[in-house]
Amino acid sequence: MPSNRARATKTVQDVSSGGVVARIIEGGVEVVLVRRLAPERWGLPKGAVETAESIDQTALREVKEETGLDVRIVEPLPEISYWFFASGARHRKTVHFYLLESIGGDTADHDWEHDKVEWLPAAEALRRISFPNERSVLETAVSQAQRVFQQRPRSESDNPLPRAS
Repeated sequence: MPSNRARATKTVQDVSSGGVVARIIEGGVEVVLVRRLAPERWGLPKGAVETAESIDQTALREVKEETGLDVRIVEPLPEISYWFFASGARHRKTVHFYLLESIGGDTADHDWEHDKVEWLPAAEALRRISFPNERSVLETAVSQAQRVFQQRPRSESDNPLPRAS
């Protein structure tokens, strides 16, 4: 009889998409993190790609559902991959991320998946975020947001990134 190690384990490829919602504030960049309470985990909004949905469509939908914010894509961020076991199968999950900007909505309108959604200064978000691979994405996003958003001309009629009050 083969040992447990000798048995083939089914491997599933999962693909998700999400992003880092960022804005410029006095003194720097703020980003949105989502929190699950039990166990407490702070992370980036993301979710599974649905049938006939593109990766960028998934990012926009999942971020809207999980944060309550309407967003648009600014540019791609690095993807992450990791392994986990669930339902007797080994899963390799790849998560595609985008730098996003809020164009409307309200964090109070987030879905049930997270108990809290919060705008945080970048340094505080980097301290709170629970997973090292997401921290790396967040670091890149903050750097890109500083570069991209600081270069944009500001005017009342053309201000694509809401400023914090």
